[in-house]
Amino acid sequence: MVVESETAPPLSELLALLDLETIEVNIFRGLNPPARSQRVFGGQVLAQALVAANRTIEGRSCHSFHAYFLLPGDPRVPILYEVDRSRDGKSFSSRRVVAIQHGRQIFHMSASFQVEEAGLEHEIEAPSVPAPEELPSEEEYRRSLLAEVPDRYREQFLRKRPIEIRPAARRDMFHPQRRPPHQAVWVRAIGSLPDDIALQQCVLAYASDMTLLDTGLLPHGVSLFSPEIQIASIDHAMWFHRPFRVDDWLLYVQDSPSASGGRGFNRGLVYARGGELVASVTQEGLMRRRTTLSG
Repeated sequence: MVVESETAPPLSELLALLDLETIEVNIFRGLNPPARSQRVFGGQVLAQALVAANRTIEGRSCHSFHAYFLLPGDPRVPILYEVDRSRDGKSFSSRRVVAIQHGRQIFHMSASFQVEEAGLEHEIEAPSVPAPEELPSEEEYRRSLLAEVPDRYREQFLRKRPIEIRPAARRDMFHPQRRPPHQAVWVRAIGSLPDDIALQQCVLAYASDMTLLDTGLLPHGVSLFSPEIQIASIDHAMWFHRPFRVDDWLLYVQDSPSASGGRGFNRGLVYARGGELVASVTQEGLMRRRTTLSG
């Protein structure tokens, strides 16, 4: 993967993270951003694992992956990705990727790849929401909330990101109100990307983990910044339906049908500007009040 010179620094940094080092046949090493100090962002592991699987594939594109987060990633050390070339058939290929730190599995993914093929087509229509140009930029949105941001979150809240997010409806993350468990946000990479389907998918996988888990918190009047809530991704699955460009605006429509047992279940549909459904996402995450047992 080539990092284009005209990309903004945060996106260049993301592309550098996705440019895995080949250690041995089927074994790759991924680095972590130096600024992250607590745990590795789940979307980064998803994207890096998908890069590793793609390194063992030719002439086929990923159409789905299913992943489980087993342990928090340690941002202080690289992550090793080991790929098992499970099967190569006439139309489909299957890969299993295991992420390892400190000699232990922290994550595993099963991914399926397919040759390009024509067939029956249909899709659910995208909802009607304001266009991204009609909404405040992410920087404007975040600065409008700056007075509400506790000092301990200020640096994290204002740091530049490789993906811009523009919510279709405003939400105060520091004084959340109860609302139905659905939201829609526009997302796009903040610079241009190479014309590479595999890379576009990896960057969207990264972006897909940025807001989905939050959807299950909406009806409870809490957010990821609420100190009484412990949240973490448990699993993540994604299906790629049609080609797309993540450096153009995509509409990410999310809902949370259920929460129970300390877990929240969330779904997402990703639409291109023209209304084509390009990807679907599901995720279950830990949603635990800190007064209960942890583990």
